[in-house]
Amino acid sequence: QVQLVESGGGLVQPGGSLRLSCAASGSIFSINVMGWYRQAPGKERDLVATITTGGWTNYADSVKGRVTISRDNAKNTVVLQMASLKPEDTAVYYCNAVAQLTERGAAIRVWGQGTQVTVSS
Repeated sequence: QVQLVESGGGLVQPGGSLRLSCAASGSIFSINVMGWYRQAPGKERDLVATITTGGWTNYADSVKGRVTISRDNAKNTVVLQMASLKPEDTAVYYCNAVAQLTERGAAIRVWGQGTQVTVSS
């Protein structure tokens, strides 16, 4: 099994910055994509950013220019650095990984438990 453990959420004022981290553990052959999604109350879970093993990144339009995603392939970790935060960024942020447990195994999607980010004065 693969487990994702997030850290770094909290309360921040508008315009502030926050850094979210996620570490994957377990019997992992490879993690093809790691990323972050978020879910605000009453809304669907939406993409924030993803990054592939090769470093290709994808960002939601709503966070482009304010958010940077990075990963350490050797440590199976991913970091989301957020700046210029807005109240509308308030949500539970979920780490996500598309992983293979064996070389020929099918890719599976794994979710973390989520970490709350609140942007408020």
